[in-house]
Amino acid sequence: MATYLITGGAGFIGSHLASRLVRDGHRVKVLDNLQTGKIENLKGILSDIQFVEGSITDPDALKLAMDGVEIVFHQGAIPSVPKSIRNPIKSNYDNVNGTLQVLHTAVAQGVRRVVYAASSSVYGDSEVLPKSEMMVANPISPYAITKYTGELYCKVFNRIYGLETLSLRYFNVFGPRQDPNAEYAAVIPKFIASIMMNIPPTIHGDGLKSRDFTYVDNVVTANLLAASAPRVQGESINIGCGKRITLNEVAEKIGMMLNNPLLPVYDEEPKGDVKHSLADIRYAEELIDYKPHIDFQEGLKKTVEWFSSANNEG
Repeated sequence: MATYLITGGAGFIGSHLASRLVRDGHRVKVLDNLQTGKIENLKGILSDIQFVEGSITDPDALKLAMDGVEIVFHQGAIPSVPKSIRNPIKSNYDNVNGTLQVLHTAVAQGVRRVVYAASSSVYGDSEVLPKSEMMVANPISPYAITKYTGELYCKVFNRIYGLETLSLRYFNVFGPRQDPNAEYAAVIPKFIASIMMNIPPTIHGDGLKSRDFTYVDNVVTANLLAASAPRVQGESINIGCGKRITLNEVAEKIGMMLNNPLLPVYDEEPKGDVKHSLADIRYAEELIDYKPHIDFQEGLKKTVEWFSSANNEG
């Protein structure tokens, strides 16, 4: 039985991945500095995992966390375009230096494979849809640059050191445990929290921006497939649903699900954002047999139900 390490494992996606691995009977280690991750995200599985509090930029913490590990799911990062614009130095340090340190330690500790959480933001503002891995990367924010640099390091470490690496370009992941109160929270939890408080959701721009929103369980499945796929050699693949929906439509659907169809209010368009995003997922299907098993409507329903239940418990 393999031992898995999840960097950023107390975060939104990382904690879902940890829960799935524990449920499937695997040995799981989690590394997180708890700056954006929360220990309560691991509630229910803490006794089943080995938790290491530390940063991906700390070689000693990484060495401890990777001891005896065969596969690393590298989720740790500062996952925010606005934060990267406000403080590009810190985003670069944590995301680029952290990823480099993860890869370097993985080689030193004899890790077989690193599955890297990349980002669809690498495609920039290209009007070509859907976004294919054959497109030239065109990052337009410091965050996107850091995530693309991580991909390049993964390719180089595979070529030079023989470390198996695979980069998963996530498209707008959403689901339970996503923090609506974070400084730069993702749009779906913000919309849900706002409407639950009877406050019209705020949309930055005209609401016609569209996204390939991807339910978190699909991303977890993609990571597991990436871990067990035949030998990988630094490839990058899209992980999305292959469908897109506008922010106006998202707000409307959430309002209907909560029986509170509030009209949104509109604010200034943010810098460094892209107008449309849609994943071509054919290469992911070919390489790791990935197919999204939960569509947007079902995922949104599960997410709204979780937030409603959490609110009632609170």
